[in-house]
Amino acid sequence: MGGTSGGGELDQLTVAVRRLGDASRELNARKARELGMNTTDMTALYLLEQHGPMGVVDLARRLGIRAASGSAMLDRLERAGHVHRAHDARDRRRITVAITDDARCTSAEAWHPVISAIDEVSGSLPPDERAAVLDYLRRVAAAMEDR
Repeated sequence: MGGTSGGGELDQLTVAVRRLGDASRELNARKARELGMNTTDMTALYLLEQHGPMGVVDLARRLGIRAASGSAMLDRLERAGHVHRAHDARDRRRITVAITDDARCTSAEAWHPVISAIDEVSGSLPPDERAAVLDYLRRVAAAMEDR
């Protein structure tokens, strides 16, 4: 059963990808609530964990928020002990933000059960199916990144 998007019936794989996106957003919101923060703060911690320290403006841009909102968010995260700010090693005028070790551990504990479950599903695929799924997911991710 396909859905519609103004132009007719969608492929079942497209519908499944949309469902995966919905499940991901709902999971992120649930984990954020469990950790006592909002989803933007949770996403900021994820970005810092995945990409390493970055400037306030860079982080705000990746989150799609204004720099002033990013500063307020970082104030909250710093008060909670989730991030720390430091002068950039190459440009002392620039402030970079990094996730703390405690926040990294808390995040790992919160996400471990779901990441393990996904990894178990991934590991259960036979090699030929793995190759097809991996290719498909890479192409879908590229399509999403390009638009």
